[in-house]
Amino acid sequence: MLKPRSLIAGLSPYRSPIISRDGLSLDLNESMAGCSQRVLARLRSLSASELSLYPQREIGERIVANFLGVAPEQLLLTNGMDEALSLLFTAYLGAIGNDGNELLFADPTFVMYPMLGEALGARMLRVQSGEDLALPVADMLAGISARTRLVAIANPNNPTGLKAARADLLMIAQSAPDAAVLIDEAYYEFCGETLVDALAQHPNLFVARTFSKAYGLAGLRLGVLIGAAQQIEYMRRISVPFNVNSVALACLEAALEDQAFVQEHVAQVKEGREGLQQLCGELGLRFWPSQTNFVLVRVGSTAKTFVESMQRRGIVVRDATANPGCDGCVRITVGTPSQMDGVLRAIRDVVAKML
Repeated sequence: MLKPRSLIAGLSPYRSPIISRDGLSLDLNESMAGCSQRVLARLRSLSASELSLYPQREIGERIVANFLGVAPEQLLLTNGMDEALSLLFTAYLGAIGNDGNELLFADPTFVMYPMLGEALGARMLRVQSGEDLALPVADMLAGISARTRLVAIANPNNPTGLKAARADLLMIAQSAPDAAVLIDEAYYEFCGETLVDALAQHPNLFVARTFSKAYGLAGLRLGVLIGAAQQIEYMRRISVPFNVNSVALACLEAALEDQAFVQEHVAQVKEGREGLQQLCGELGLRFWPSQTNFVLVRVGSTAKTFVESMQRRGIVVRDATANPGCDGCVRITVGTPSQMDGVLRAIRDVVAKML
């Protein structure tokens, strides 16, 4: 009987986290503003030949590299950030044996890190954040050893929305010169701080970005992995040549050109985020000051009831209690200004009925 590798057979399946598309989906940190009208216009202009020919990823990489101010050789476009993570983890984990095959990360964080590490047979070194859920820098530094092959840090973090200090991140990269250090900047546009400018000084540093959040292109699956040219070349050796589809590549330039759209969307998210956090404070709910397009809120032992009550009102939010350190928490994506008026009313109503 055909059997997969034992590591794969023992994994728990990772299924789509989509609960429902009925109502307002504030559970996956998607853009509720949609995408730029320039992107839609480009979509409508696609010709038959643009869809029938294989895509040229390199053209898109030159466009993004110019936008980011790096060389095209330092950058790889991927099928969403998920593929960028998969390539990076595959390149540096699983090849040296258990004694030198360690993945270091802090809980809570993005679920893909341990999932990919387990699939590659890496030894997990989980560092638990404290009650404040901030990045435990001292414990991360203490966890670095000769066994460390990859350090994964989401900044700002998901599901907490918290941002680590630049100096702390660079200290971690400097302290692990023989390990790949990933800084996952999926929510960069909402916080405005990046380590792309530090890549030249740290050849083991990688930065990942996505067009799914601020650009509203989650459905097109477009991610970016940036690092030292020599290291990115290793990613190219294991990446399939046509991994990014023609539709995504065709819309890429239009998306980057419309920075006015991105800036307006980010400004609206920040305003909505502030309103949501202010309401949580008024209601006596613990929340973590966010630098993303969502807010993590502790509603207590009634988290499941809160999620169900919001869903009955046509609003889907994320139950975050499964994340280490997030007992009783829910994660709420910030919608558009008109949507947030109804969201805040619903939260106030649900909390009043739960007390």
